[in-house]
Amino acid sequence: MDLTLPPRDLELKAHARRFAEAHLFPVEEELELNGHLPEATKARLKQAVIDAKLNAINHAPEHSGQGYTQLQQTLINEELGKATGALWAVAWHPAVALKFGTPAQIRDYLVPCCKGLRRACFAITEPKAGSDPRLVETRADRRGGKFYLSGEKWFVTSGDICDVIIVHAHVDGDPDKPTLFLVDKSLPGVKVKRIPKFMHTYVFEHPEFVFDGVELDDSRVLGQVGQGFELTKDWFVEARLQIAANCLGAAIRATEIANDWASRRVQFGRPIRDFQAIEFMLADMAVEIMAAKSMIYRVAWEIDRQEASGHDRKLVHARASAVKLYASEMAGRVVDKALQILGGRGYMRENPVERLYRDLRVDRIWEGTSEIQRAIIAGQIKKRGLGPYVDWVTQSSGG
Repeated sequence: MDLTLPPRDLELKAHARRFAEAHLFPVEEELELNGHLPEATKARLKQAVIDAKLNAINHAPEHSGQGYTQLQQTLINEELGKATGALWAVAWHPAVALKFGTPAQIRDYLVPCCKGLRRACFAITEPKAGSDPRLVETRADRRGGKFYLSGEKWFVTSGDICDVIIVHAHVDGDPDKPTLFLVDKSLPGVKVKRIPKFMHTYVFEHPEFVFDGVELDDSRVLGQVGQGFELTKDWFVEARLQIAANCLGAAIRATEIANDWASRRVQFGRPIRDFQAIEFMLADMAVEIMAAKSMIYRVAWEIDRQEASGHDRKLVHARASAVKLYASEMAGRVVDKALQILGGRGYMRENPVERLYRDLRVDRIWEGTSEIQRAIIAGQIKKRGLGPYVDWVTQSSGG
């Protein structure tokens, strides 16, 4: 068994690290102190992403994506995840559901999104629906050959800069007909209700949208009527794997900062790393990162191995839940220790660890809470046994 990363993958990882250090790190404090970046800065970052070929790393070259494997995407997301203020989001990943569109939808939505000419966001959460998508009240009523979309969506990440909203709704209000719709933000009846402020600083916003009888024809249905939940789960898998990689990068950066500080900070005549209380924290942080990295890389590698034989979508979903659960909670523990090692300096907003401390808290909530991940994992154990989690590669995943 050869676990060595090939030179191409190592270079991609180094390339992403150089990008983060050259373009993302320098604007972190400006974003934090002002709560936003100037439009000129965002435009410069967007062009830098294109120049670095870090746009649409999750889509195929024939759709103007970069065609990177899941492991390569993981390596890139790990390095970009070291940036605070969710600046990793400037490197856009068009939702995987778009590749299931019609040829016209791929032409009009996916390809322009990959190129950066358009940007799409995903809207599922509502005032009364979050973890349970069957409670979604947004509906698309069929009348006279058209759909009329009405409802309200919350926490639509990057909704401020997107011109297309992928809306999860129930056709005729039937929860057995969950369906995704491509909704141009400029259409009559689409309104921003408000833009709430959150604990973290984020390079883009998370608006609340209201849809008031938005008229849509069949060309705006993504996939098939009733297929929405399956396509949404595919998006969840992709988002959870990205979150896990981002969390890994954030934990590594926080540990590096804390380790450097522990070597330089002298108290009672010696560096504080020489005190067992500090060195044990650093040891625990290193082990947690090692375990998470092994887990994340393994699952990404397994997904790539399955490409030739076809995915077991439920198995991928099950393992993505485990990865997201462990990585998000690991990062929270590691960054908490890093802040403790830094002491008062770690509590200052000018310190990346302070910002990471706030940034990472949402990773245990969005794209499925830790509790939902545990429910998914427990359900898979009940149906499949422990194999998906305790075997190295199960027969069902191509091993």
